[in-house]
Formats: sequence, structure tokens, C-alpha cells
Amino acid sequence: MSERRPTVVIVGGGFGGLAAAKALRRSPVRVMLVDRTNHHLFQPLLYQVATSTLSPAQIGSPLRSILGRYGNITILMGEVTGIDLERRCVVGNNADRQQVPLPFDYLILATGARHSYFGHDEFAAHAPGLKSLADAAAIRNKILGAFEQAEAEDDPSKHQDLLTFVIVGGGPTGVELAGAIAVLVGKTLRSEFRRINPASARILLIDRGPRVLASFSERLSAAAKARLERLGVEVRLGSSVEHVDEMGAVVNGERITTRTVIWAAGVAASPAGKWLQAPTDHSGRVRVANDLSVPGQPNVFVVGDTASLDEDGHPLPGVAQVAMQQGRYVAKLILRRLAGQPAPPPFRYFDKGSLAVVGKGFAVLQSRKVRLSGFVAWLAWAAVHLEFLGQSNLRVSVFVQWVWTYLTGTRGSRVIIESSAPPTCPVPTPAEAASPKSGP
Repeated sequence: MSERRPTVVIVGGGFGGLAAAKALRRSPVRVMLVDRTNHHLFQPLLYQVATSTLSPAQIGSPLRSILGRYGNITILMGEVTGIDLERRCVVGNNADRQQVPLPFDYLILATGARHSYFGHDEFAAHAPGLKSLADAAAIRNKILGAFEQAEAEDDPSKHQDLLTFVIVGGGPTGVELAGAIAVLVGKTLRSEFRRINPASARILLIDRGPRVLASFSERLSAAAKARLERLGVEVRLGSSVEHVDEMGAVVNGERITTRTVIWAAGVAASPAGKWLQAPTDHSGRVRVANDLSVPGQPNVFVVGDTASLDEDGHPLPGVAQVAMQQGRYVAKLILRRLAGQPAPPPFRYFDKGSLAVVGKGFAVLQSRKVRLSGFVAWLAWAAVHLEFLGQSNLRVSVFVQWVWTYLTGTRGSRVIIESSAPPTCPVPTPAEAASPKSGP
């Protein structure tokens, strides 16, 4: 009888979970990867789906395509709802069953983050965030739909309100989104409408901090702000959003009328801290030990945006590189423990640098002592993002689309897809059915 292999359950197929699963492939463990979607999402390029440069399929890789060839990895599509630490099992729902237990010997939680509205969850109905392909498609519909509504509007006085776009948050997501919308309206759409001028669209980037891209140096932050302003984006710093509704937003007491508010201001951790009943930070991220385990639970690990770990007196940032390095570290620790070998040294993040693109052919790059802005930084940004896409066919597809868009301004995916109920035919009453019809 063969010896039972330990089961490692990984919750989440993002950067951290996928890195851990890859590191455990062909190892003497049974890996169960659980995710509520069937794909790994390359989140750094979500804004390009939202602004029609790329299609959803170009940044979403089916998990089975990435991991399916490894015989020790099983992929389950379902949503985790809790953890029973006493019974050592994850509890979740799938397509046809509720509260299904999934036993584990080791557990890796890589459940990512969600939108944070800083106590104003009522904003969510009118200010969508950008965390999933569904979010990106909805925002794309909203942006493109605004121009269609304006073209159909007979009252010219209403055009400006329809063509006003407010992005809340001056971090990488907000800056990249604002720059991409500016290029979309200034290059791609400018000659395609007859009753409106797309280039007259008003784009506002709102942040309550003193500068955009606060994690970058002051010089690069200033370069990014200057670039946004050259693209026509109004950058409002030191400004707070006080209210959002279907007709616009109130910023520092000023009502801005708009139908399109996009939230890129903050994130909150998944409910993992509640599941574990573990200490969390102010964002809900689980406080982990320096080996990424949950205090008091040496076989339970938390990585990526769900984990809170200080290094040199500062919390690690919620970026893909942190999650990937943490996922690989935990996999290495588990394999060493199973082999009876000494544990690896405490986790240390190796910072490879930060990048943010600001419109066409311009980016900012910060890596240790290297500080770059402009076209060279943009080339580095493109190379890095292509390298980390999940599959080689996506790298080719995205590269070709980027070159085509750069040269021609043509966007790859500008289809508005609205969900709707199937049409129904009214059932006539007996009197209507008996009455004669006029016409043929």
C-alpha cells in the first residue's frame, strides 16, 4: 500500500497562489488549488481591458492550461467561506454543493484583496473598482457607453456631463487608468463621432495625498503628474471625495456632475483574518510571523495581499512580486519540513523595483538607485509585463496588439456587452385573442 502524501490546500489562484502551486509541482505532496474563478488574472493590465486596448482573454489564463499537466495538482472551482482549524479543513461552496469540507495538512491562503471605500461602502454602487475581469468589462462598458449616450443626446448642454470621467486614487492603478482614458479619447475616438468631440472629454484624477504615485520618488512623481497634465488630465491633490451618487461626486464641497466615477483609492484584505480569528492590521490583513505562518498555527500560511508583514520597520507593499516571492518561499519551507531539513531563513523581500505607465510611450521606473522616466522606462515596463504574463501565446498576442495600437491608435476590444434578459412575448388575454387584428 502506497504511503499517503500530505495535502497542501492553496486558496486563491492569483500571483501568490500560482507561484506556490508551481513550486510544489512534481513534489511528494498532493496540491489542491481552490479559486472562485477558473483563471489566473494578470491584474496589472486590467486597466487596459477597461480602456479597450486588450480583451479579457489576453490577460486571463485558464488555471488548467497553466497547471493541468502536473499530476499532483488538482484545481477546484469554488468559493471558500470558512476554515475549521480544529478539523484541519477548508469549508466552501461549489456549483452544486454547499459547505463542502476540504481537509488539509498544510494551508496556504492567497486570497488577495478587495475594494476599500474607507467606510463609505454606499459609494460602491456608483463608483466601481477594478479588481476582476468583470469589473474591467463593466468599466469599459461605462466609458464607451458615455460616448454613445452623448452622441445620441440632442441637448448639447448635457454632453460635458456625460463626457466627464472622475478617477479616485492617485496610485499606479488610478494614474495608469487616467492616462489610458486620455489617450483613448485623444487618439482613438477623436474622428469617429459626428455630433460630439471626444477630445473635449474632461478627465479628473482625485487623490487626498500631496502627490501621485506616492511610493515613487518625488522626481518621478512630479514627472508622472506633468505627463498626465500634458495629456489633458486634471490632477487634484489634497482632495477628498465626500459623496458619490448616480449624478456625480462631491469633492471638497464641490459638486462634479458625471455619470462615470471609477474607484482606485484603496484596498482591503479578504475575510481570511475572520476565518482564522487571527490578529489583523487596520486593512484586515493577517499579521504573520517571519516565516509567513499564522501565530499558533505552524501549518497555516498567508501570502500576498492577505498577509501583513513588516520589513525594516515598514509593511511590505501589496504588489505581485511580494506575493510571488512569498508563495515560492512557503512552498520551499513545506518541502524542507517534509524532508526533515532545517527551515529556510526568515522571509526577506527582494525589491526588483516599481513601474507605472502614463499614457502612450511614457512610464516611470524606480529600482534601487535607478530612476527613469520616459520612453526607455516604457520599454522596460512593456518587457517586464510581457515576461510575467501567464502563457507564451498571450505574450505574443499582447505584444502584437501593443505594437498595432502604438502605431495606429486602434484599440483591440471596443465592444459594449450588456447583460439582458431574453425577450419575452406578451401573452394576450382571452378578449385580445378573440378580437380581430387589423392589417395583414
